[in-house]
Amino acid sequence: MELLFVTVIGASLATIVRYLLPSRGMYGMALLPAVGAAVTATVWVALVWVGLTFDGTWIWVASLLAGVGAAVATAIMLPRYREAADVRAFETLSRGN
Repeated sequence: MELLFVTVIGASLATIVRYLLPSRGMYGMALLPAVGAAVTATVWVALVWVGLTFDGTWIWVASLLAGVGAAVATAIMLPRYREAADVRAFETLSRGN
């Protein structure tokens, strides 16, 4: 049950990140919540396998920070790559190739 809670919280925090950072028009509305939820759940399961208990503080902190960090990294890196790809596509299309 805690896995569900931490995944929803991770997605919610990633949604907040979406509206705090610029260039949110360069990717879809559900991308950052999906990334945040997936990374949060993956880190949670990995930490449970390592031996941390679900009622400990550090498993919550580590999982949520990893999810938010992945969402922030995606929100910063993706627009850069998208803009470069758009410029390359425009140059290719404007040459008539």
